[in-house]
This record gives sequence, structure tokens and C-alpha cells, in this order.
Amino acid sequence: MGEGQASLLALFGGTFDPIHYGHLKPVAALAQQIALRHVIIMPNNVPPHRPQPQASSEQRKMMVSLAIARNPLFQLDCRELQRSAPSFTADTLEEIRQEIGYRRPLAFIIGQDSLLTLPTWNHYSRINALCHLLVCRRPGYPVQMKTPADQAWLDARLTRNIDDLHRLPGGKIFLADTPLYDISATTIRERLEHGQSCADLLPPAVMHYIIAQGLYR
Repeated sequence: MGEGQASLLALFGGTFDPIHYGHLKPVAALAQQIALRHVIIMPNNVPPHRPQPQASSEQRKMMVSLAIARNPLFQLDCRELQRSAPSFTADTLEEIRQEIGYRRPLAFIIGQDSLLTLPTWNHYSRINALCHLLVCRRPGYPVQMKTPADQAWLDARLTRNIDDLHRLPGGKIFLADTPLYDISATTIRERLEHGQSCADLLPPAVMHYIIAQGLYR
């Protein structure tokens, strides 16, 4: 999966239905802030009991591929789409650990909203044991967990030392000051359904693909 043993490998997962600038630009800002060389984008396989993406797995994969085609920061990993059943984040991280070893620095990128709900995730403490968490925070919004115990868990792992992320295999949580782009895939789908332009919300190649495929109509 890429670089030499010492480089920090960062993963960014999502449904990407469709991928848009609200995904790409904060992560690019994060990468610049902490000197990430590459970010691996991993489209999710959505559990059957949750609302299903309007675009198929193949279409979501193609939109991500088009969105990052000319950006050397991003790489595409489709392992979750290739599984017959959904997997938990911890399982995917464990699989990657088995591939790259347990000494290489590994990180998982999430939004501030995901951090606040992290204690509800399956095996959430195992996730942070396997990797660092890089949080794209919302400027001006405090990071306050729901319970004192969860806040203590967070406080014990927070770091502002970027060297920790590149030196240690995992276990740290870094709150990045990334720009907020008030864009959601739901808004994009609604605008497209009503024939409104989304040219300023997602890469042109993705927009052209959506039109060609007749998506979100």
C-alpha cells in the first residue's frame, strides 16, 4: 500500500454518494497541516439495514476515481466494496495492519461529528489502538464528549505534536483546524433532483459522470 515503512499512512472512508468538495478540501487542508504524503480513500459498503446509496458501488467507485484522478495526494482502495458483507472499521484496520505490520504509523480520518459519536461504534477503543485518529473539526465548535468518562478517554489521547503522528504507530487523536465547507451529499442529491446546478460543489469530472449516468434524478 505505498510508501516506505516509516511514512504515515492515512485512510479516509465514506459512502461518497456522491463524493464532493466537502470531502476533498478539508482532507487536503489536513494533509498540508500535518505533512501527509498520501491519503487512501475507501468507499464504504453500506449495511443492508441502513438507507442504501442511490448510486451503485461501481458508480461510487468511479466517481471517487474521477474526483482524484489528477490529485497525487489521493489513492483509491476498494476493499470494502469488494466484500459480500459489510465490515466494521476495526476489522478493516486490523486487515490493513496485517498487511503493513504493527509498527508503521497509521491514521484514520474522521469528522468532528464522528468523533463525538465514536463511543457508540463497535470496538471503538480497538480502533484507536490500531491507529491515530485525525479529526477534521468544525471551527468554533467545542469538542465535548457526551459523558465525563468519554471526555477523559479523549483527553488522555489528544496530541498537538505532529511528530507523534509520524513517530508512533497509533493511539493518538489530533484535532485539525480545517476549513468548514457546508456541503452535504444529501443537499447535492436534492439539488440535482430539482435540476439545480452543483458545479461549485463537486469536481467537474464527477458532475459530467452523474449527468452521463442519469444519477440523482
